[in-house]
Amino acid sequence: MMAANRRRGEVAATIDGRERRLCLTLGALAELEEAFALDDISALAARFGSGRLAARDLVRVIGAGLRGAGEAVSDEEVAAMRFERGAAGAAALATALLEAAFGVEEAATARP
Repeated sequence: MMAANRRRGEVAATIDGRERRLCLTLGALAELEEAFALDDISALAARFGSGRLAARDLVRVIGAGLRGAGEAVSDEEVAAMRFERGAAGAAALATALLEAAFGVEEAATARP
């Protein structure tokens, strides 16, 4: 599996049998704000903080992550991709991307 730099918000995944790197860059987060008609990044974090994700949410988050890492891929193409463990794998990938972007993992393991 290709190495991903979690400090930079990167996540590695196998999609369509190919190893890929994904990253929710600032531009990718802005894309998601627009897609979900949200005013700011805190509203985006709150939107996904509930842990409830629709299939279209998964497509948008994963698509933004792929584009943030430099891939030229549309949401329609992402919707047709195959993920390890199917829909559960796609949900886990989207969650990992959001956690990496918002520093959830680092905040949970930080010591005072």
